[in-house]
Amino acid sequence: MKSHKLLILYLALLLLAVSTMVGIWWSNHNKNQKNPLRDYAEIKAEGILRIITEYSPSDYFIIGDTIEGFQYELSQAIAHMSGLEVQTQLEMSLSESFKALDANACDIIARNIPVTSEIREDYLFTDPIVMNKQILVQRTSEANKGIEPIRNQLDLAKKTIYVPVNSPALLRLQHLENEIGDTILIVEDPAYSSEQLAIMVAKGDIDYAVCDLQAANIFKKNLPEIDIDTDISFTQLQAWAIRKDAVALVDSLNSWLKRIREDGLYDKIYQRYYDNLRK
Repeated sequence: MKSHKLLILYLALLLLAVSTMVGIWWSNHNKNQKNPLRDYAEIKAEGILRIITEYSPSDYFIIGDTIEGFQYELSQAIAHMSGLEVQTQLEMSLSESFKALDANACDIIARNIPVTSEIREDYLFTDPIVMNKQILVQRTSEANKGIEPIRNQLDLAKKTIYVPVNSPALLRLQHLENEIGDTILIVEDPAYSSEQLAIMVAKGDIDYAVCDLQAANIFKKNLPEIDIDTDISFTQLQAWAIRKDAVALVDSLNSWLKRIREDGLYDKIYQRYYDNLRK
């Protein structure tokens, strides 16, 4: 009888141990799982297209009670054409935006992202949204005690250049180091956006930053102290990023974008924000 009770106790403890191990495995398994796949079929069934973009003078911003911005207006044009409701999340960090995309927390990163072979390995892109380039933000000679702005990329050797963390300009600067055969001290700032870094350059808190030309032209309107006439890259194709498994969504987006271009709406939106771009 005693041995029988010990056997029952042993089996109970064993069952408890197994149950605990299974519970731990299931909990960890669920933590590592992404949300269910969201391609166009799932988005259409729900009726909601989720985009993520940054709060900036070109992408998405609020004046009074009005929302404006290139990415905002373009997404609203797609909403009107597709019949989908567009829900917008704001995220300054491009890295965090990609994390949200990976987790299916959003469907599109609606920012002007350079179409590079490195990013193409992990994500799909729409057809190009804009043509753009990376430029150096520095002070004018009048705002910098008579010191002339850098015009030759070779003169960037040993200079400290600030970019937002995981900026699209980071890869270009790393390539530029190899091209000039010298070190460029690249600081990825985790707290500030391109606009905030441009303000810091204007105030003299830092000497150099890099951002794209379209944003720089907008910054220049309010920051006459900055010089934006030195290119860091050639003209680049830039587009929206989508998960690699959302092939049908990319096809739909490209179809809508094509129709928006053909009816002239794209040009109206583009000119509203980028009509004064330096060629």
